[in-house]
Amino acid sequence: MEKQNGSSRAVRLWLFIGVVMVFFQVVLGGITRLTDSGLSITEWAVIQGVLPPMNEQAWQQAFEAYKQAAARQYETVHRGMDLQAFKYIYFWEYLHRLWARSMGMVFLLPFLWFWYRGMISRALMKRLGVVILLASLAAVFGWIMVKSGLNDDKRTWVSAYKLVVHLLIATALYAYLLWTWRTYGSSPSSGKVPASVLRLYKWGLAVLFLQIALGGLMAGMRAALVFPFFPAISHGQSLFALLAQQTQSGVSLQNFIDYEPAIWVKALVQLLHRGVAWLLVALLCTALWKSRRQSSYKKRAIHAKMLISALSLQVLLGIFTVMHSVGRIPVDIAAMHQAGALLLLGVLVYILSELKSEESGQEVLS
Repeated sequence: MEKQNGSSRAVRLWLFIGVVMVFFQVVLGGITRLTDSGLSITEWAVIQGVLPPMNEQAWQQAFEAYKQAAARQYETVHRGMDLQAFKYIYFWEYLHRLWARSMGMVFLLPFLWFWYRGMISRALMKRLGVVILLASLAAVFGWIMVKSGLNDDKRTWVSAYKLVVHLLIATALYAYLLWTWRTYGSSPSSGKVPASVLRLYKWGLAVLFLQIALGGLMAGMRAALVFPFFPAISHGQSLFALLAQQTQSGVSLQNFIDYEPAIWVKALVQLLHRGVAWLLVALLCTALWKSRRQSSYKKRAIHAKMLISALSLQVLLGIFTVMHSVGRIPVDIAAMHQAGALLLLGVLVYILSELKSEESGQEVLS
């Protein structure tokens, strides 16, 4: 880790602000998806798009462009909506894009000042290069995702698979920037743990990324609507009976490509999302148990409380989201569930940034 000095405090504050902004950007992206707002802006105007339509004629033109470019969504989901309702879905997509532009300015202007003053080390510059790359990829895939739902008479929403790519890039940006903030100009690690404990935490981090990807598929496919029950996964026809029936009638790649009418694909995604959730709980609880038995570093109790709190909150939010997904996805609970995933990820990155292996004496991640 890099040594603390006077100028690094300002740089660390700047990095922290970036972490917070990325956090809210990912949450806003989730709300945009949950409110079916992603297709409301039909062009990617980087400069002109800073301002929304400024008069009723401009609003009407934007509305007509939406009805033509996202015709299937308009016909099946928003048919009969008035201009005021269109302004509502436009608001979330516009806020999502405006927040992204704001992040660019918050990053660029201080960066130029810090660079001019010689306050950015070579090591930090390399990390910031990765941050810029991830942010650029997130922006490009965001537009690719939106384009997947425009002028396509087979899609009601954007492609769930492209949504997952966009989400994972944004999540990686959040995690990497958080790690950079935690390890820049900070004090040495607070404790050493056995390599076996570190492996469990690392596996937990990997499984959490997989779970976030499955959560993206849940949102993109609206899979929570299929079986909104807990603890049972279904009432009446079981999921396994549904899968067996589909297997008998034939399974093809086309079912996964054209997943909107394929109920069993959505049911399978929900089953995987639930299963991986319990795997994640088992991994992290095992890591905490082994850490308690084999480690004695000073922040062990604090780390345990942070992780248990974030994990418990996320499990409860997931259960509430599924149980309230009757006919429609509850935007408020589902958005909190996505924010909870980022919070849990942040806690894991925080813990890993403070631990070293007893065997090597090196930081967990570089």
